[in-house]
Amino acid sequence: MENFYLVLAYLVIGVVLRRLPAMPENSGIVLNIYVLYVALPALILKSVPLLQFSSALLIPALTPWLLLIAVVATVLLLSKVFGWSRDVTGALLIVLPLGNTSFLGFPMTQALFGSSAMPYAVVYDQVGSFIALATYVTIVAAIYSPQVSKPTTKSILLKIISFPSFIALALGLLLRNVSFPPLADALINNLAATLVPVVMIAVGFQLSFRFSKSEISPLLSALTIKLLMMPLLAWAIWRSLGQSGMAVDISIFQAAMPPMISAGAIAIMAGLAPRLVSGIVGFGILIGLVSLPLVYWLLR
Repeated sequence: MENFYLVLAYLVIGVVLRRLPAMPENSGIVLNIYVLYVALPALILKSVPLLQFSSALLIPALTPWLLLIAVVATVLLLSKVFGWSRDVTGALLIVLPLGNTSFLGFPMTQALFGSSAMPYAVVYDQVGSFIALATYVTIVAAIYSPQVSKPTTKSILLKIISFPSFIALALGLLLRNVSFPPLADALINNLAATLVPVVMIAVGFQLSFRFSKSEISPLLSALTIKLLMMPLLAWAIWRSLGQSGMAVDISIFQAAMPPMISAGAIAIMAGLAPRLVSGIVGFGILIGLVSLPLVYWLLR
């Protein structure tokens, strides 16, 4: 639970900073730029060597990708039903499929299920959330960003290959078997460690408790999909296939995590409904304080 309290503390710091006259109005944007161009690439460079491509542990490896397909289909359907704008649709496509499966997911899994459950949580995060962050999220951000007026195949490809997280992923894969000098390794680790504090302070700075009427339906839909539909769907998929046990339980538990903080930062920097995204991330974490212990209780 300690990481939950840390995230809440960072969130409160951001809210308080917003009320200080000394803080410029664009502070949230500046903090997100730092995350996108420095902290997130550092985290990817740090994490790529830990990736283990294996046929083992298929349930936690497949679950996030099955859920991603279902969430994308749901968001596109709801977008047509409610008439959501293009930037709102793009924001939800980025923020909803991925959960906070490492910073919150790992300690919560360790605390509630024990160390024997950790391999399943790690596979869910590495094979699902992490790879999707560096690939799927980058592609969606390039397609839906309002900075690209009329997306063409060429402009989208250029946007993808110039995206900081994609560059970091490519470098990380190329240098996977290369040992970094101690100073470079320390620099990467230290910069990666700043991601969650900085981005949550930025979310707190931009967090609003007032939303326009047009933002209410996507906000409520987003929280329902992320915190209710996704774990229920994960449970339904594997139980319908006759699967049970620790691998299934941890896959369901990871699917119930609040929205991924890094994905939220990318959506905001792509200009996709920043106030809505901050609300989804902030409220998702607050609701997660209640929903995650409840999911654990239901599973046990």
